[in-house]
Amino acid sequence: MTPTSAHQGPASTQAGDQTTESSTPLRVGLLGCGVVGSQVARMILSGADDVRARVGRPVELAGIAVAHPDRPRARLPQDLFTADAQALVARDDIDIIIEVIGGIEPAYHLIMSAIEHGSSVVTANKALLAAHGHEIYAAADAHGVDVYYEAAVAGAIPIVRPLRESLVGDEIRRVMGIVNGTTNYILDKMTTEGVGFDRALAEAQRLGFAESDPTADVEGFDAAAKAAILASLAFHTRIRGSQVYREGITDITPEDIRAARGMGCVIKLLAICEMEPEGVSARVHPALVPEDHPLGVIRGANNAIFVEAREAGHLMFMGPGAGGSPTASAIMGDLVTVARNRTRGVAGPPQSIFGDVPVAGIGTVHTRFHLSIQVRDQPGILSQVASVFARHGVSLQTVQQSALEGASKEDGWSASLRMVVHRTRESDFEACLAELSQSPIVNGDPRFIRVEGM
Repeated sequence: MTPTSAHQGPASTQAGDQTTESSTPLRVGLLGCGVVGSQVARMILSGADDVRARVGRPVELAGIAVAHPDRPRARLPQDLFTADAQALVARDDIDIIIEVIGGIEPAYHLIMSAIEHGSSVVTANKALLAAHGHEIYAAADAHGVDVYYEAAVAGAIPIVRPLRESLVGDEIRRVMGIVNGTTNYILDKMTTEGVGFDRALAEAQRLGFAESDPTADVEGFDAAAKAAILASLAFHTRIRGSQVYREGITDITPEDIRAARGMGCVIKLLAICEMEPEGVSARVHPALVPEDHPLGVIRGANNAIFVEAREAGHLMFMGPGAGGSPTASAIMGDLVTVARNRTRGVAGPPQSIFGDVPVAGIGTVHTRFHLSIQVRDQPGILSQVASVFARHGVSLQTVQQSALEGASKEDGWSASLRMVVHRTRESDFEACLAELSQSPIVNGDPRFIRVEGM
């Protein structure tokens, strides 16, 4: 389908009309002008000649909607600003809307209004796409316009378009990655410097890697939204953020970090999307990853995504996953693509073609686990623990017993068991945990973390 707005039609095939078309500017409306939005605005204004050369016609910034239009903003013309976002998206002379305000509302209604008025959309809003992406894609297809969102997942790393276009003819088997720079920085700090979570978080906030309210990052909400987008693309189905299993990193301790190092591993917050026999599984949680795994070497606030495909094999995408400049770079890439499509009078590939694939719950997932429990240091304890695993069909890969630091024989609980189990179904492992938690030979709740990449 072709764009349906009155101000944009298919490019003419006549030489004279082509000359007229190429000199007619494409006009862009920008929703939001924070760290990312201001960078995008400056890139459009300062790089006008380069963008024109890449698109084949001028691209102009026609308006910027913000909450406080009278606030001075360096190097941006004041007459571009407006407080009326709805009026901006409804303007007949707007061809493309860029949305960087974030959140669900009013972003959802503004984007839908822009589409209904014939504008293509570029957005970085992963929370919105995880919640309402499929409604937005269907509306865009119905109106013959584009919705591009490379910046919504992993900043400047090109992952959305490879999954959406380059690998669409292949069979994706698994997507696993570090998609939140804040948590990777915190875990890296805990690993390299031996500090606790609170201190590492404070340092991340001081450097601007974490928000004053870091909940969305450290509790895994941000990564879960990105996992929903990745799973939807990889497996051509509808996955919402609320369907992604989620755990954060707030319970990770220096002891966990040391235990990982003793196994030659590091701890990463991973987003994992894969096809299980019961359907598509999408999950976010901390995991032990071997130090020499491609994801194990990712340091600081960087992101990385590991893709396994039937024919293409193993692919790795890595780089800065957040920040004004990387995110703005991804937005500008989408803007150029959308502008080229508008110039040709076409839209990109449709996105509302999905299969009816069920979503598999976390209990169906098969993975490895590292388990730590406190037990009494007496004969027969290890065999009693092993019998619990055997009853539930869970196989032990390694077992290490050591004296519990700071404990004494008089305390009764003087030994620590650390075990790695072979790849097993999560529900079976949970049954083991439930029995161990009630056992008189175990002190307190067992601690566990999943193991990936081994």
